[in-house]
Amino acid sequence: MARNKVVKKTKIKSPKGRAKVKVVMEEFKEGKLRSGSKHGPEVTNPKQAIAIALSEARKMKRKKRK
Repeated sequence: MARNKVVKKTKIKSPKGRAKVKVVMEEFKEGKLRSGSKHGPEVTNPKQAIAIALSEARKMKRKKRK
């Protein structure tokens, strides 16, 4: 029998976090998103773009707490 894969969904609850994800995904679609820094390699994988967006949204959340 084949096992079903468990898909982990992450929800961004804050409006600023959602806005950040939207901005990062627009950069990805335009081909302007880079990994690491402005001079790093271009991101070509949509999953990697989502991971970058969620990471940046989490960073915003941490800054908000302080």
